[in-house]
Amino acid sequence: MTRRRLSRLSWLCCLLTPFSLYSAPLQLDDVLLTLRTQYPPLVAAWLQQDIANGKIRQADGAFDPMLIASLNFRPLDYYEGANMSFLIDQPLLSGGSVYAGYRLSTGTLPDYDRKDRTSSSGEGVMGVRIPLLRDRTIDARRANMGKAAVDRELADPLILRQYLTFHRAARIAFYNWIAAGERLEIAEKVLGIAKKRDEFLKKQSEEGAIAAIVLVDNRRLVVSREIAVIQASRRFQAASIELSLFHRDPQTTEPILPLRAQLPQAFPQPQPVDQLQFISDRGRAAFRRPEIREMDLLLRKGSIDKSLANNNLKPNLDLAMELNQAIGHDVPKDIEDTEIMGLLRFSVPIGRNEAKGRLEAIDASIKQLQQRRKFASEQITAESNNTYQELAAALEALAQSKVNVELARQLEVAESERFAQGATDLLTLQIREQSTFDAETQEIDAFLAFYRALADYQAAVAADAPASLLNTAK
Repeated sequence: MTRRRLSRLSWLCCLLTPFSLYSAPLQLDDVLLTLRTQYPPLVAAWLQQDIANGKIRQADGAFDPMLIASLNFRPLDYYEGANMSFLIDQPLLSGGSVYAGYRLSTGTLPDYDRKDRTSSSGEGVMGVRIPLLRDRTIDARRANMGKAAVDRELADPLILRQYLTFHRAARIAFYNWIAAGERLEIAEKVLGIAKKRDEFLKKQSEEGAIAAIVLVDNRRLVVSREIAVIQASRRFQAASIELSLFHRDPQTTEPILPLRAQLPQAFPQPQPVDQLQFISDRGRAAFRRPEIREMDLLLRKGSIDKSLANNNLKPNLDLAMELNQAIGHDVPKDIEDTEIMGLLRFSVPIGRNEAKGRLEAIDASIKQLQQRRKFASEQITAESNNTYQELAAALEALAQSKVNVELARQLEVAESERFAQGATDLLTLQIREQSTFDAETQEIDAFLAFYRALADYQAAVAADAPASLLNTAK
C-alpha cells in the first residue's frame, strides 16, 4: 500500500511538471545558468530596461517639431478678410524655440493690424524665442529628459536587486533539494536495518530463542520507519518541485523536475572564506550592491528637481525675433519686402509660494535620501559582517556534527554486536540506531545551514553581480 502511494505521488508530480530523464548529477551551475536565461521573474526584471528606454523616447517627444495651422476670418465685421498661417515650431535643447512657415491674408484687413496682412502671394516667416532668465538653463521639458535618463540608469540597480535575490533563492532551493534527498536516503537505510533484523528475529522467535513480543516490537519499529520514509519522500518531492522553478528546459523554458537519480553523491566539500577574502569582498560590496547606486541616482533626480524649482523662482525675461519675407511683387506700400520685428517681455509672479514650497519639499527629500544612503552603507557592512560570522559558525557546527556522527556510529556498531550476542535488549539497540539517525540528520542540517549561510554571504557581498549591471562611472 505504501509503495502504491509513493508511485501515485511520483506520477502526479510528473504530470504537474515536465521533466527530462537526465542521468548525470545535477550541478548548481546548471541551475544558475537556466535561472539567468529562462527564469520568468528575472526575464521580466530585464524588461525594466526596455520600459526605461521607452520613457526616454517619450521624454524626447517634448522636443519633436510641431505643425501649427490657423485660420482667422471675420464673417460679421466691417473688414471682410481672413488670414491663415502654417508654421513648424521646433523646441531647442538649449531653451526656447525656432519656427518657420508661411502666412497669407485675403480680403480687406485694417492697415494697423500688420501681423494679419500680407501680400496676395503671402509671406515667409522665420522666428526665434529665447528665454533670458527663467527657463534659460533648464525647463520642464529638459528636466523630464534628465530624469528619464536617470530612470534608465535606475533600471540597473532595480534589476540587480532581483538578480541577487533570485540567485540566493536558487542556491538555497538546490541545497535544500540535496538535503531532502539525503534525509530520504538515511530514512530508507534505517528502515532497511529494521526489516533485515525482522527476518533474523522471526527465525529466533520460531526457534523459541526470544519472546514473541520482541518480534512485535521490531515490526512496530518497521512500520514507524516506513511512515518516516513516506514523509521524507514527500519532502523530497516538494524540494524537487521548488527547485524545478529555477531549473528549466533551455528550449521550451518549462520547469524541469529533477530526478532522484540526478542527486549528487553528497554535499560539495565546504570551502571556508578566509579573512583576507572577506575583507576584499566587504570592501567591494558597497560598489557591487544596488542600494548605494540607487540612492546616488535618486539624489541626481532630486538635484534636477531642485534646479527646476530654483528656475521657477526666477522672473520671465523672453526675447522674440521674427523675420517676414514678402512673396511676389504686389506688396502693399506700407509693408516692406523684408521686415524684422523684435519683442522683449518681462513678467514675474507675485508671492511665488508654489515654487518656494516645491523647493522646500525637494530639499527635505534630498536630506532624507542622504540619510537613507548613509544607513544603506552601514547596513551593507553589517550584513557582510553578520553573514561572514554566520558562515564561520556554520562551518564549526558542521565539523562538530561530523564528530557526532562518527561517535554515534561507533556506539551503534558496538550495541549491534552485543545484541547479536544476547548481551543487550532490542530497546537499547533501537535507541542507538535512533541516535545515529538523529546525528546523521543533524549533519545534513549542518551542511544545509552552511550552504544557506554561504548563499546569504554571497548575496550580502553581491558575489553573483554581473559586470553589465555594475556600471558606477556615471
